[in-house]
Amino acid sequence: MSSGDVVGASVDGMNSTEAGNENVKIPATAEGMAIAYASLIIMALFPIFLGSVRSVKHHKEQKQQHKETGEKPDTLSLKDAAMFPFVASLALFALYIFFKIFSKDQINLLLTGYFFVLGVLALCRLARYLILDRIHFHFIHWLVNNLFGIAFSISGVEMFHLNNVVTGCILLCGLFVYDIFWVFGTNVMVTVAKSFEAPIKLVFPQDLLEHGLSGKNFAMLGLGDIVIPGIFIALLLRFDNSRKKNSKLYFYTTFIAYLAGLILTIFVMHMFKHAQPALLYLVPSCLGTPLLLALIRGDIGAMFKYEDHPSEEEKKKPTNKSPKNKAKKAK
Repeated sequence: MSSGDVVGASVDGMNSTEAGNENVKIPATAEGMAIAYASLIIMALFPIFLGSVRSVKHHKEQKQQHKETGEKPDTLSLKDAAMFPFVASLALFALYIFFKIFSKDQINLLLTGYFFVLGVLALCRLARYLILDRIHFHFIHWLVNNLFGIAFSISGVEMFHLNNVVTGCILLCGLFVYDIFWVFGTNVMVTVAKSFEAPIKLVFPQDLLEHGLSGKNFAMLGLGDIVIPGIFIALLLRFDNSRKKNSKLYFYTTFIAYLAGLILTIFVMHMFKHAQPALLYLVPSCLGTPLLLALIRGDIGAMFKYEDHPSEEEKKKPTNKSPKNKAKKAK
């Protein structure tokens, strides 16, 4: 996935459906909205949890490979994190221009083929026993979109590693501003999200009870609102594991904070009847909660010192357990 695809659209309350040859706005029922948003929340939580657990195994494999080959694994650097919102903005605006200039159907046909190949590869990696050729792709269906989207999200959280908390803070804060600007400042994000028929978002019909799987009144959640907080939550799980205390306190606490932030996003969206930048609520909850907890418990120093793959300079620094330090303490 490109950076523009990773940073998807925020939750969007699109309450219109097609009736005959005219667009008629039909409000979604309370039951339909509840089912749709509950389903989106579950689909968002699942990739973060599974991807985080798998990232621990992937991290161990990277460390073993580093010992054997001496090659340092690729992680997001501070510079990469700082540049990410700008690159994502360029990609998003480029897509917006393409949709304004070229035919929407032609662009989506090209992108559907591209994401079909990526989606099949992601699914093969996650579940090699699935027989993908039993699925018919002669039409675009939201179930297939979600299947690919969830596979992308799991792979993203598992493979896309932040090396330390500082990098995570820079990335999340940068995308916090990015999301607010492109949703509230312009109509670019919402336009691309509604026009882009590719698995960059999870969708669920709010008219499922009325029209079944053929429903067209979709609620949406961008993959960026899953993967971006997800890679930070995965980092906290690896930090928990490094402490050797058999406790996943920071992981579970931040996981619950993400859930609370997502629920708040949906609540505010319905209060103001306007698409919301989900990272506006997810970033403060996913950053503030673990940092405040670490400050209270006295772990803030250890949290900021933790690195998935320490630099050679850090490895050479003497620790408190070294003979020299022990001698100083004895005096």
